[in-house]
Amino acid sequence: MPIPLRCILMVMTIACVGSVEVARAEVETAKPPAEVENSPLATTGPLPSEVEPPSAAALQLAIDRGVDFLLQDQRPDGGWGSAEQTKGLNIYAPVPGAHQGFKLAVAGLVLSSLVECEPTLDSDRAEKVNEAIDRGTEWVLANHEQVRRAEPMSLYNNWGHAYGLQGLVTLYRRAKTRGENKLAAQLLAAAQFQAGMLERYAYLNGGWGYYDFDQGTKVPASSPTSFTTATGLVALHDAAEIGVTFPEKLVEKAVKSIQRQRNPDFSYAYGEYLRMMPRMEINRPAGSLGRSQSCNLALRLYGDERVTDEVISTWLNRLYARNDWLGFGRKKPVPHESYFMVAGYFYYYGHYYAAMCIDLLPAEEQAYYHNHLASILLPLQEKDGTWWDYPFYNYHQQYGTAMAIYALRKCHHDSGPIPEP
Repeated sequence: MPIPLRCILMVMTIACVGSVEVARAEVETAKPPAEVENSPLATTGPLPSEVEPPSAAALQLAIDRGVDFLLQDQRPDGGWGSAEQTKGLNIYAPVPGAHQGFKLAVAGLVLSSLVECEPTLDSDRAEKVNEAIDRGTEWVLANHEQVRRAEPMSLYNNWGHAYGLQGLVTLYRRAKTRGENKLAAQLLAAAQFQAGMLERYAYLNGGWGYYDFDQGTKVPASSPTSFTTATGLVALHDAAEIGVTFPEKLVEKAVKSIQRQRNPDFSYAYGEYLRMMPRMEINRPAGSLGRSQSCNLALRLYGDERVTDEVISTWLNRLYARNDWLGFGRKKPVPHESYFMVAGYFYYYGHYYAAMCIDLLPAEEQAYYHNHLASILLPLQEKDGTWWDYPFYNYHQQYGTAMAIYALRKCHHDSGPIPEP
């Protein structure tokens, strides 16, 4: 969502300088990452208080309840989510394109999470999940090609392309494991199509965003955002492992875009249009809690040697210790109205990618971070089994629940108390 007007006015005063700097960044020769030392700020941060490791039973119960909600919420056509329950809090979302993008994004997230959780479920629930995944797969294959840019200013479709691609890759792997080769071929073709859409809608300066308020050109010429770019890169990295191709030049431009937005402490600017304002509230560590996990993950996956294990662990600990800065925005209905201009929809997004960041660390260190992550998520489950962070038509319970059960599945172990590092 856009940054509030007061911030846009601040940015306008440096618009010309910012435009020159973005263009200059494309032609400057940067030092290779290995030759650049990180600032001490990158690995300096708070540590969270000790937590009692959640039991395997508590984790499974929460996952089961989340899965049950997603099962009963699946729509008759096999998808999830709709343009309903606005309650007068509508964000700018031109029809039908914006909602087609939202639906594909939600379906991709839900299906990825159901596949991830499927092995932990009892036989009755697993059978229902299997049927839901099959129906959801049919919906994705029938509808994913409809997702397009809604209008010149709106590119919410990029969320659909990224998370749709992620879901298709997960479904492809499942189909291959089950020996469903014909279905796997369809899913691979669909994944390649979505990668092609990310190529089509890549921004001129590299990476992706979801608005183009500047020119409305065929190739979006507005400012990419760090987190949307990270989301796309993570999905593309996963897709490359199953044979999906994507232009290397565009990958390099996307990586450089995130790197330009990185501050010495590994907080990340909201978007390139704000990168020359590193001390603006949203660009400071508390404002970046939900973005730094995905940006660190994306850069690490693409070989940025500055994203070390110590950087990953420092930012995971910061997320846990300073969680309230992100949590204060949870469920607030106006984007960026909270402290440090945090928007509610970053809450589960940040924890979702935190779970993936933990996978990058040595196996013997992971349980500590899993226990802290689970201890944050478990108490936030609603009475109906959902998790949600921002009132967003009829998509918020679905994406929030999908992200939460995915993260909890990663935390699912029974290793007893884990000593603090």
